[in-house]
Amino acid sequence: MSNGMNMADMFGKIMEMQQKVARVQESLAARTVTAEAGGGMVRVTANGNQRITAIKIEPDAVDPDDLELLEDLVIAGVNKALDEAAEMAREEMARAAGGMLPPGMDLSQFGL
Repeated sequence: MSNGMNMADMFGKIMEMQQKVARVQESLAARTVTAEAGGGMVRVTANGNQRITAIKIEPDAVDPDDLELLEDLVIAGVNKALDEAAEMAREEMARAAGGMLPPGMDLSQFGL
């Protein structure tokens, strides 16, 4: 390579980046976000691996005559929590790989 980086250096950088990504993925399992729907009547917690870890429903949200509203609130809360967890994961992965990627490289095409 004419820019001074040989293949061994390049592979070393790739290995280092893989190790950083693996550490971030492990740490994301322990990090959580909580999203609310219906003004806090439904709270959904998801971890950085985009897994739902808890759902809390206020008793006032349970109306036997309007279960559809509760179902909608749960769906809204789950979707919001998953979106927030995905954003947290993207930010952490970008931080981990940031110093090793060319400027402006977007990792979103790789699901990161």
